[in-house]
Amino acid sequence: MTDAILKIRDLHISYGGIRAVKGITLDIAHGELVALIGSNGAGKTTTLKMLAGLLKPVSGSVDYDGRSLLDLPAHQRVERGIALVPEGRGIFARLSIAENLLMGAYCRHDKAEIASDLQRMYELFPRLYERKEQLAGTLSGGEQQMVAMARALMSRPRILMLDEPSMGLAPLMVQKIFQTISEISAQGMSILLVEQNAKLALKVASRGYVMESGKITLTDDADSLLASDAIQHAYLGG
Repeated sequence: MTDAILKIRDLHISYGGIRAVKGITLDIAHGELVALIGSNGAGKTTTLKMLAGLLKPVSGSVDYDGRSLLDLPAHQRVERGIALVPEGRGIFARLSIAENLLMGAYCRHDKAEIASDLQRMYELFPRLYERKEQLAGTLSGGEQQMVAMARALMSRPRILMLDEPSMGLAPLMVQKIFQTISEISAQGMSILLVEQNAKLALKVASRGYVMESGKITLTDDADSLLASDAIQHAYLGG
């Protein structure tokens, strides 16, 4: 893929003494929304943690915008435009919504632009504006997911990585979160979406990768994966 912003080649990662990722190859183009689906324990979260700089690979290469990522610590990856919304959200429970969002801009020094982006987050997530002084730990799961997404966006990422954004949320809130993901994607941001709900993920993605036991076993455009008998039976309840 010639226009790829992210290129992963033959990546191996060990986690807790176990080889969790076994030689995966994956590309994301500029402005593309890619879904990474698979069962629990497949290695999806491990892959995201490595990309965020929280784990080191055993071998393989990861190129981001023409440069290797592997020599960069986590905070420099954020500065270069890589943001992770972690599984479980990871919000700062004792800080207000507004303070959580400003934490997302900790690597930035453009105060006027930060203030502008804060207002943009409130427009994207009106519920957060209504409660901006409320402690984040008192919010519902869906509202906390909004905080986690808005906080990541405050770093002005070029690639947004989302780890299980629908987990534990009510159906109406899941619909809202995925509507927002689609809106962000339509604005041209590259997105890597890890999601247990394969149907939801593939409906918003342009392409998908299926990961099983640390390996990529299938990749195709999202519509073809949705129509695949194997995917229907394994992940979509067909």
